[in-house]
Amino acid sequence: MNQTMVMILVGVAVVVCVGGVCMAFMKTSTSIAEKRLDDMSTKRRFKYRKGDAAANFLKNQAVDLKGSSFWSKVFPKVDGINTLYEQADVGIEFKHFLYIPIGLAIVSAIIGYFLKIPLLIIPVCAALMSVLPFFWLVLRKRKRIKKFTAQMPDALELVGRALRAGHGLASGLHMVAEEMPSPISDEFGRVFEEQNLGIPIEDSLRAMADRVPTMDVRFFTTAVVIQRSTGGDLAEVLDKIGRIIRERFQIMGQVAALTGEGRLSGVVLLAMPPVLLAFTYTTNPGYTGVLFSTQMGTKMLVFAGVMQILGAIAIKKIIAIKV
Repeated sequence: MNQTMVMILVGVAVVVCVGGVCMAFMKTSTSIAEKRLDDMSTKRRFKYRKGDAAANFLKNQAVDLKGSSFWSKVFPKVDGINTLYEQADVGIEFKHFLYIPIGLAIVSAIIGYFLKIPLLIIPVCAALMSVLPFFWLVLRKRKRIKKFTAQMPDALELVGRALRAGHGLASGLHMVAEEMPSPISDEFGRVFEEQNLGIPIEDSLRAMADRVPTMDVRFFTTAVVIQRSTGGDLAEVLDKIGRIIRERFQIMGQVAALTGEGRLSGVVLLAMPPVLLAFTYTTNPGYTGVLFSTQMGTKMLVFAGVMQILGAIAIKKIIAIKV
């Protein structure tokens, strides 16, 4: 492997690491309606501060590095990481979680050394392995939010029935926390406990909308805020929101069925070039070895990789239909 190829691999790995970390912590783009709901239901009009004594007494911040001077220097600003870690709902402290990427990096470096991988590639492999736990956090966050959204219609119906039976909104939230499984029981239970400690229920719901950034939670929070300020039949509003969520799930299922062929075609088209390259390199190394041993072949490989990435983005845009 020549020096040019090594430098190209190092550059690609660095770009992947930086891009992955940025994608993990950046906020996704929202529509105008979502931004307006976000203004009403989340922290932009959130008067309650997370640093209050009641909140600290109820639940500590997910990423708390005050007791560790080393980690506080490595992560001086942890707002984005704290949000991600809290949304992922990992059962261990963040200071202990950091040992996982460090351990993966060390193990990958040791394995690369014994496999006699070039020294310039070992740090790249270690960096890639250290980023994997943060990608796992993103996947766990998405899975938890998806499960929360699927439980939302039943929770809204339960709160609506509690309101019709003469209970208050807080009692309805407590029923959801007692009767339904995690993660929705955890979030509604946290709102119930916060309002028991004297925090206004509107502020607690806005904090939940910040922890679970979905339009359904924003609809629910906005409905409660408006109803408590202007009045109205909150039970009927909750029933309508639950029905809308169920209809959207039905439409999403239809969209997934209609775009299944496109997703499968995308997987086949993206997997075919590297699989064919690996097969031909294994069966006839002299035929494809020119791509790795000459400068023109290296440029062609880089160009092919870039086109693969652009093709993946284009296919994802085509099959990703927002409902």
